[in-house]
Amino acid sequence: MTAAEMRIAMNLLSIEHLSKSYSRRQLFDDTSFFLQEGEKVGIIGINGTGKSTLLKIMAGLEETDEGTVTKANHAVIAYLPQHPVFDPEMTALDCVLAGHRELSGPESGQAEERDHQDEAALVTKAKTMLTKLGVSNFDQKSGELSGGQRKRLALVSVLLKEADILLLDEPTNHLDHEMADWLEEQLKQRKEALVMITHDRYFLDSVCNRIAEVDKGKLYSYDTNYAGYLELKAQREEMAQATELKRQNILRTELAWVQRGARARSTKQKARLERYEELKNRKAPETDGQVELGSISTRLGRTTLEAHHVEKGYGDRILIHDFSYIFLKNDRVAFIGANGCGKTTLMKLLTGKEQPDSGEIIVGQTVKIGYYAQEVTHMDPNMRVIDYVREVAEFVPTTEGSVSAAKMLERFLFEGSEQYTEIGRLSGGEKRRLNLLRVLMGAPNVLILDEPTNDLDITTLTVLEDYLDHFEGIVIIVSHDRYFLDRTVSRIFAFEEGGHLQQYEGNYSDYALRKSMEVQEFDSITEAGNGGRKETAGERGESARATWKKPARKLKFTYQEQKDYDTIEQEMADLEDLVCRLDEDILKAATDFVRLNELSKQKEEASAKLEEKMERWMYLEEKAARIEAGELEENTENE
Repeated sequence: MTAAEMRIAMNLLSIEHLSKSYSRRQLFDDTSFFLQEGEKVGIIGINGTGKSTLLKIMAGLEETDEGTVTKANHAVIAYLPQHPVFDPEMTALDCVLAGHRELSGPESGQAEERDHQDEAALVTKAKTMLTKLGVSNFDQKSGELSGGQRKRLALVSVLLKEADILLLDEPTNHLDHEMADWLEEQLKQRKEALVMITHDRYFLDSVCNRIAEVDKGKLYSYDTNYAGYLELKAQREEMAQATELKRQNILRTELAWVQRGARARSTKQKARLERYEELKNRKAPETDGQVELGSISTRLGRTTLEAHHVEKGYGDRILIHDFSYIFLKNDRVAFIGANGCGKTTLMKLLTGKEQPDSGEIIVGQTVKIGYYAQEVTHMDPNMRVIDYVREVAEFVPTTEGSVSAAKMLERFLFEGSEQYTEIGRLSGGEKRRLNLLRVLMGAPNVLILDEPTNDLDITTLTVLEDYLDHFEGIVIIVSHDRYFLDRTVSRIFAFEEGGHLQQYEGNYSDYALRKSMEVQEFDSITEAGNGGRKETAGERGESARATWKKPARKLKFTYQEQKDYDTIEQEMADLEDLVCRLDEDILKAATDFVRLNELSKQKEEASAKLEEKMERWMYLEEKAARIEAGELEENTENE
């Protein structure tokens, strides 16, 4: 047995000398990949570099242009596509079980009974998993389900299979936090080899023991999790840069020698000239393109975006109950909750795409909303990439000056001829990146991002996070991506039962810690009150919440205080103008005692209101200073 054959025998899956082109684009160029038993590999790379194509090649659904794919004889593969398709008339349960039920001829009664038992166990397991992933109506037709729900059906179907290799394309898309945590534990416990594409960096860090990066047609493997990958990649790029610097130094030396007029009369001189030509023609190391985002926004006035006692429901189901909040300049706010709780509905209310049942949404005159929706539905597949962006603006103002649409496309990694490619030829992730650029080209000062991490590659996400750090406006985010929320937000609203929204200060990790503390406090209180018996989740309610001692948290304005703070200076100015006008009118009416008396009363009332507003302003200014200093609220315990 040759060394190559021995290596293949040790691997569940081997890809050697892979070359693949798609739509005139070179995805892979003489690269290789090996998967061994027990390995859990995360595939990362910029959208459009061929990650999904690579998984399809592994699954046997795509052919290579060149190279060989070898699978161990015993190896069974289970594949989760990025966009699964089901018969729209099949029920949710049947979609999951399709391919698991084997048709067989007449058998003995004992064998038939055993099959029925296996079938029952499979159905029970399927229903349990579906319930964990938020699908409870097992008889609902798949054609009536959302794209996210169908993705979860496909995920359950894959997890039910007895496979040796799991190939998962974006398994965390459309999963809320609890679902993602459940899937994370499932994959960590399973023995199968795993290859998955995901943008969820916490997920990668927890589940994977190897990272494979697609970069310029090659696969670079790192035997570590995501955190280790970041360190090792930095080292690789530093080494590549050092090698290139050394090459440049040698090239300069050789160039000086050539310029001195050395003649190729000897073998030594000829060799040196050949060395110079080789060094000159050698390509510098290529790195991934980087999405570049200059700050693009317009000025935001005093009145921003306000929600006052907003109610919204469908039928007898309340999605949003009595929600009030004034979005402040430079706010970084996230809305989280289970799938279907009303997050996207709230975003549509804020953008005016839907109207509340009661209450009101106030949008300031200077507010310019950029809405990055969860579902991109308005992209004409026949439209060219550059025309799609030019529909919004030909030029946009940035901190660097006016930038053309073509230049912005280059910054978003749509180079040269790619700008004239039809949108229908782009990958799902490239379409999302293009749509993000279109939203930003509108120069919004209120940016609403509904599940922005779905189908965006990690490189784009890291640059988007940096962009949001410097964005001079309001950012409102709906996301299940824990890492992204930790990087970008400072306030969280969590959807709770009955459409209530509970406010938490800090990022997602702060929220998770707070919720954990709540549960611990509830459990300890109820356990003491129930003679050592822990209270069930269903028993935890308002009574327990009322006895909970809140941990210290940052001082902040109340809803009314914030509203007053935003408007009080203008109100004081208006009252001062009124008092001045009344003084002028009093002088003019010096001989009209009836009019004079009326004006004097009006001035007295205005002056009293002005004094009251000034006292309120002084209080609010003092509190604003304490908030800015990071003071904490006093710990209180409800009796």
